[in-house]
Amino acid sequence: MTVNVVTQLEVKSHNSPDETRRPDKTVLEIVTVGDYTIGRATFEPGWTWADCIKPVVQTDSCQLSHVGHCLSGSLEVETDDGRKISITKGDSYTIPPGHTAWVVGDEGFSGIEFLSAAEFAVKPE
Repeated sequence: MTVNVVTQLEVKSHNSPDETRRPDKTVLEIVTVGDYTIGRATFEPGWTWADCIKPVVQTDSCQLSHVGHCLSGSLEVETDDGRKISITKGDSYTIPPGHTAWVVGDEGFSGIEFLSAAEFAVKPE
């Protein structure tokens, strides 16, 4: 197991993010504290990775690794090989590269992303 060492005492609020990305039905509020980039992701009802993020990143499925925690709502995730999980309020999760996802129900999804926030919904160069 890799151990990370924090070397700075710092605080930032997602209410005043360093950067905000707004693809369709998506708000991603990014803060960088020390060596870490953390995102607060909000997906509206009807959000799907295929409709909202795929046009930005131009890959057939999401190729990022995710580590996060769900604050509200429900998200269904399916990997390229057919495995599925449901993420709901209070759940912490890991998602490997090669997946798609969609919001379930009439409530939006809100979560904190600890691993992929720096790269999520970024156009390729």
